[in-house]
Amino acid sequence: MKTAIRIFSYLTRYPKLATAQLSCAVVATLMLLAFPQLSKLMVKEVIENDSIDHSLRQAQIWYYVGLAILAFFLRDLLNFLRILINNIFEQAAIFDLRSKLYGKLQRLPLPWFDNRRTGDIMTRVAEDVPAMERLLIDGLEQGLVAIVQITIVSLYLFSQDAWLAAAALMPIPLLAIGALFYTRNARDRYKEVREFTGDMNSLLNDNVAGIRQIKSFAAEDKEQKRFDEASTKVRKAQLRVMRAWAIYSPSMSFANSLGYAAVLGVGAWRIIEGHIGLEVYISFFTIIWALYDPISRLHQLNQMAQSSIAAGNRVFEILDEENETHSLDGKKIDPQVRGHIKFENVSFCYETDSPIINNVSLEAQPGETIALVGTTGAGKSTLVNLLTRFYEYNSGEITIDGQAINELNKPSLRDSIGYVTQEPFLFNGSVRDNLLLAKPAASEQDMWNALEAANATIFVKAYQEQLDTQIGERGVKLSGGEKQRLSIARALLSNPPILILDEATASVDSTTEKLIQEALDNLLKKRTAFVIAHRLSTIKSADQIHVLEKGSIIESGTHDELI
Repeated sequence: MKTAIRIFSYLTRYPKLATAQLSCAVVATLMLLAFPQLSKLMVKEVIENDSIDHSLRQAQIWYYVGLAILAFFLRDLLNFLRILINNIFEQAAIFDLRSKLYGKLQRLPLPWFDNRRTGDIMTRVAEDVPAMERLLIDGLEQGLVAIVQITIVSLYLFSQDAWLAAAALMPIPLLAIGALFYTRNARDRYKEVREFTGDMNSLLNDNVAGIRQIKSFAAEDKEQKRFDEASTKVRKAQLRVMRAWAIYSPSMSFANSLGYAAVLGVGAWRIIEGHIGLEVYISFFTIIWALYDPISRLHQLNQMAQSSIAAGNRVFEILDEENETHSLDGKKIDPQVRGHIKFENVSFCYETDSPIINNVSLEAQPGETIALVGTTGAGKSTLVNLLTRFYEYNSGEITIDGQAINELNKPSLRDSIGYVTQEPFLFNGSVRDNLLLAKPAASEQDMWNALEAANATIFVKAYQEQLDTQIGERGVKLSGGEKQRLSIARALLSNPPILILDEATASVDSTTEKLIQEALDNLLKKRTAFVIAHRLSTIKSADQIHVLEKGSIIESGTHDELI
């Protein structure tokens, strides 16, 4: 119930649309009552009235038929308006929900993603949100109309004859008990479906991303088996849901039928006893469908609501996560960043693990290039990740121009840092799209200058569409060296005062490495830079080199000194 209330809370932002929709639903339902009332009048005033002549009877027949047609037309016109308003209403609410979920994902800390599968996150955004949408759209439209219709029709039936109305409502307790039994374990059934679907999509995402590796190891049959196993779990979970529905739906339909039988018998008895006339009996049978039809829709809504609530729980699980510290608040970094960086006795560990960074102290003066070298796992990348606050250090202090970075607004901090990773990530789109990520307002000349500085101009100009060349998902159409140079150009385009190069030349050949290194040697003089490398030969010109081992600096000096 709590989850359903949270889902519907997104509708409260549009009170005018809600009021308009409710008004249309109420008036449309009132139009429904016209037909049984006109049927009653037709029997009493026309069929059973022998005091009027034949021609007047014919005129009255067409008069009542015309009124019935008009009532039906008005009802359907109002339903058209209600559905139209509902679509606008619901899509606005869904937009808010999707936007809030995506915004939340942007503000979650990086460690949160380290423990989540991409495919499962995608399932929550792409499938769980639409599943919630069904409760908002159908829940409001069908649920609201059904409740209004049941209420109005019930009042009308009691106004005609209380005994007959009570007979019509006789199935309600049975329906309530059935709904209670169905929903008792429904949450677990639908939760299982959503979780297994997330598992299957995670496997699919991994296999599509790693299709080259699968083919290179001839592992198609093995991966097919893994996917079929995951898909089988989804199929079995769905069948458990369907089996429960197969029992529930016909049972509720039979309970409704008991109501028709009760009205048939009680109505006949009331006529024989002289308590009601034939016109009341007929009016009941012309309107009773309007009592049971919305009850049937509520059963379907109950099934859909259980699925939506299971999906909603998964979405709200993300929305309830704590935001990354200072993702929205915190002090803004001084816009005139000089780049004086100090690490003072900094230590860090992942949750309960042993320290990854252990009591590290180092200093970079404005414009200096600081190189970090060491074996794999020495803590080089972790150290610069603390500077960007991808992870929060446990003790010590890191400052930029005297400002403690653990007090800074993170977007403000990261806007001052350019980061080129060992494995460049390029988005599916054009060269231009990937460059503009760093500086949306950049001119074409700015982009060409950045490409020139990264020695990437030659291969970009070789393409017919140049900046508008589509590079494919993750830059699949480019070579490793081309991807890395484009990634470097993107970082340089933002012209950050601080630059981080994490094994930026590790994935390129010696010729390309030389081209990149020549460009970087000139560019690094203008900004404070941290360069991570395995080999001393790649950072000969660094002002200071720190050698890390097991998270500690074991020696420091220039290239010549360390040699």
